[in-house]
Amino acid sequence: MENLVAEVTAAPVTGRDETQVPSYYSRKTADILHKYGPGPRVHFHVGLFDTGVAPNTTVAQSVLRRRLLESQEAALDHAALIWGVKDTPPSHLFDIGCGLGGGSIYWAQEYGCSVTAMTVTAKHVPVMADLVEQAGVEDLVTPVLGDIHDLCEERRYDAAVAIESSGYMDRERLFRVVAKALRPGSWFGIQEHFLCRPEWTSFIDGYYKTRLGTLAEYIVAAEAAGFQLEQDEDITDRVAEFWVQSMAWTTAELDRAERTGVASPIDEKRLVESALAHGKLFRAWRDHAVETRMLLFRLEG
Repeated sequence: MENLVAEVTAAPVTGRDETQVPSYYSRKTADILHKYGPGPRVHFHVGLFDTGVAPNTTVAQSVLRRRLLESQEAALDHAALIWGVKDTPPSHLFDIGCGLGGGSIYWAQEYGCSVTAMTVTAKHVPVMADLVEQAGVEDLVTPVLGDIHDLCEERRYDAAVAIESSGYMDRERLFRVVAKALRPGSWFGIQEHFLCRPEWTSFIDGYYKTRLGTLAEYIVAAEAAGFQLEQDEDITDRVAEFWVQSMAWTTAELDRAERTGVASPIDEKRLVESALAHGKLFRAWRDHAVETRMLLFRLEG
């Protein structure tokens, strides 16, 4: 699988803790696979549910897992629709902060895109390469180990996406390097969470080791790099239910371990912390203290 792994030309960027995010996701890799696997399309982002009557959570844990996956894929389906991928698939797509590559495999399998899938976490690369092989898209998806802040490529890609990864990045630097990496007239699709009430900053940033920003911050950084905001859709109300279903899965995992005496691969303290945190996150999304939006930026030219 060596031919599946690439590295990007890098130049050092100072002033950032370059170890926090890779360390965080290295520790979470096994947990993500256990909860959202087995794959090959494994996602670690929120999903979309229909508004209205909430699905019953007193169901089998396998049903909860299936709902989470279906909601995550529904988010990608929606992104593909509003970003124009269904009508005009980009030939070479850049997936920034791809995690275990679920989205990258999705773009390749569903739309035939050639995808460069970048992760900052070295531990993810061999796992992703294995999932790519399982999916049979080795000729389309190339896992890349690299830090987006250090990207030096120019005019290589037809489109770029960042699904809940831009919150870990310096936004000004992100838009600048992506603008150079895209061909003129290309687009940059972002699904991200945005702070609306600053009192939630400490809790969310601490829990996910992220640095969420505001929509205005993104627009300013994008325009400075030559992008214009073309679409902005608030999907918060459809996301809120994801936290309820995720919390139900976690509670079911704790119940299963207690009932069977077989410990979960996920640390019990982490499960308890997750269940409590997701209850808080549901309230934050329900009240729009935090909003999830799908944005489409178009590069000038």
